[in-house]
Amino acid sequence: MIIKNALVFNEDKKFALGEVIMENGLFAASARDSEEAVDAEGCYAIPGLVDIHFHGCVGDDFCDASLEGIANIAAYEASVGVTSICPATMTLPEEELHKIMQTAAEYKSENGAKLIGINMEGPFISAKKKGAQAADHIRMCDTKLFNSLQEESGKLIKLVDIAPENEGALEFIEKVKGEVVVSLAHTTADYDTAALALDKGASHITHLYNAMPPFNHRDPGVIGAARDSQDCHVELICDGVHIHPSVVRATFEMFGADRVILISDSMRATGLTDGQYTLGGQDVFVKGARATLADGTIAGSATNLMACLRVAVQKMGIPLEDAVACATINPAREIGADDVCGSITPGKAADLVLLDKELNVKAVYINGRKQV
Repeated sequence: MIIKNALVFNEDKKFALGEVIMENGLFAASARDSEEAVDAEGCYAIPGLVDIHFHGCVGDDFCDASLEGIANIAAYEASVGVTSICPATMTLPEEELHKIMQTAAEYKSENGAKLIGINMEGPFISAKKKGAQAADHIRMCDTKLFNSLQEESGKLIKLVDIAPENEGALEFIEKVKGEVVVSLAHTTADYDTAALALDKGASHITHLYNAMPPFNHRDPGVIGAARDSQDCHVELICDGVHIHPSVVRATFEMFGADRVILISDSMRATGLTDGQYTLGGQDVFVKGARATLADGTIAGSATNLMACLRVAVQKMGIPLEDAVACATINPAREIGADDVCGSITPGKAADLVLLDKELNVKAVYINGRKQV
């Protein structure tokens, strides 16, 4: 198949008028004369989005440990242009974490978005910055537990979150950094502690600004340490609730677009109406784009990644090229999946989204097959 006359997001992270060739499920450099052609005039052609931090949607949560639930999540994500997913766990009892990993290993991505990893957001976090995580199940970093969960998942865990100030955290980083991206998250760490953790091998910050000390001119904390560590990448939730547009713009200036990763952090209410839902065993109340616990604590988002991309561009002033890169190649590269997804490159899976000029989804292709 050939997609013609589109503004194609190329490997230089720029848009240029051109065509996209998809053959045998992959992007290709040239086409046969008999290839079917689609005229995409007036549309942007971008890689399928890659969400490396979200919990669920349309009533399902990855932590439900349900094969049907994962399939429902994958179908919804594909419908909004997210073609590769790395959903997150929560701070849960150990037996539930084992079941989640076993279910993920059993799941086969036949339709919808591809399950390319797991983001292990809990339980190695700080109780003082737990956010919507359940305090009862927080524990210190445990290499043995992590290794067991990683083995059960079939090596799907791509990110593991820790509070670096906790006992044993630095030793944990040194032991696991070779096989998983270590992220600083839900933490009270000061600048020096965070900087040391990044020096030891952590290289990622979970939902920057949220569940961590603020960026203060005398105490820059995790945010300042991340800024100073050039190998560190940071997640941003651009749903219009978690972070003020001015701060989003400042973050792009401070870190540069190459170091920013857009995530949704969406929970099971995403794609549904306002109401009462759950996240990590706790009640969540959703009204519009805002999801909160009973005490008002923000509990994930009710916005998918494509909608976050639109908010970033249309309401926050982020250039489209930067927003697309931060939702495609940047997250793919962060979890080591950039050999198969994240860009329109010959040899990679033909995961493609066509957007109109208002950034509405017009078509979605996964492995060259039209989904929407």
